[in-house]
Amino acid sequence: MCLASIEPYAAIGATILFVLIVCVAQLALAHIIHPKKIHHGPMKDSAYESGMPIVMDTQRRFNVKFYIVAMLFLLFDVEIVFMWPWAQAFFKAATTGQQIAVAGGEVGKGFLLGGMGIFFGLLVFGLFYEWKRGAFQWD
Repeated sequence: MCLASIEPYAAIGATILFVLIVCVAQLALAHIIHPKKIHHGPMKDSAYESGMPIVMDTQRRFNVKFYIVAMLFLLFDVEIVFMWPWAQAFFKAATTGQQIAVAGGEVGKGFLLGGMGIFFGLLVFGLFYEWKRGAFQWD
């Protein structure tokens, strides 16, 4: 194998090597400087969650609305992240007028705008669907 074909991957290899060295160094340092004697007792060994001691059964039920809202937040948050590369490609196509290369060929700003319109329309449809289903009502 030619050295020139490996050269583009040298930075990735150096980064991985650096991360491995830092991880091993941190683990070794933590092993060297950790306290040798750990005191156990009823207070030390008791369960502790979010700054509050446990005062009731851990098997109680939580309202599923909390989880639904959290999942919807993650869903829409991730979808917004997908809009950033599109915005850059659309800006380039709209300002320079050149075609943008994609897997199936080249596309212009009209195709990019239509695709994002469909994508955003599906997001809005999903938002209204969840709204109608009562996902955002807290009673």
